[in-house]
Amino acid sequence: MTDRMHDSLETPGSAPSPVRPGWPELLVGVVVGASVPLLLIMVQDALSTDPTVWGLILAATSGVAGLVGFGAAFLVRRLPLHAFAIRKASGRWILLGLLFGVVAFVLKGLVNTAVLAVMGPLEDPQGSYYDAAGGGLLPLILTFLFLAVLTPIGEEFLFRGVITNALLRLGPWVGVVGGSIIFALVHGFNLTLPAAFVVGLIAAEVMRRSGSIWPAVLVHSVNNLALPILVIILQVTGAA
Repeated sequence: MTDRMHDSLETPGSAPSPVRPGWPELLVGVVVGASVPLLLIMVQDALSTDPTVWGLILAATSGVAGLVGFGAAFLVRRLPLHAFAIRKASGRWILLGLLFGVVAFVLKGLVNTAVLAVMGPLEDPQGSYYDAAGGGLLPLILTFLFLAVLTPIGEEFLFRGVITNALLRLGPWVGVVGGSIIFALVHGFNLTLPAAFVVGLIAAEVMRRSGSIWPAVLVHSVNNLALPILVIILQVTGAA
């Protein structure tokens, strides 16, 4: 679907509005998705305390929570998958997804630098991911798969496919900005929050304009690739 065709669907008085998830899907998706990390907190003491294992569990949690939340939202009314923007993307939008992923990565770095300059050091919740990625070859591969594949798919399916698409019923500004605020807030009040907002904003607009979730997944994936790549660089330079 081209930009013009997709935007025309949202123009009053033109073509009928596209099928989208609504409040029931949004509420069920958020509640069920949030239950996964809450359950993890409840059973945390019974899980392994090994830093590598715990880091892998945390790295997988966001993706699993997103997929579980999306699955619950889908089961509410069993809307067609294209209602959640799960549809094939053109080659042009695949390339643009990669490009905007790089743009988001640069912008979030600038935003983080500005935030740190104003507010000073903030908690970085991604420290456990470094423990996981630095635990050897297999943990590094698993961290890569969890952060660069599982998490982007799971979180985009829930936050863009369900939440942003539901809010788009109220207009593009509410959908894109509102969905990105929710996405940022669930990351907690720490160094990740402003970065998550920037990435969410770009991913949401890419999804809205392309009509497909997959370019947004690529935006997310490009940004999540930075951590395992940094660990590889540190290991190589350290070994040297």
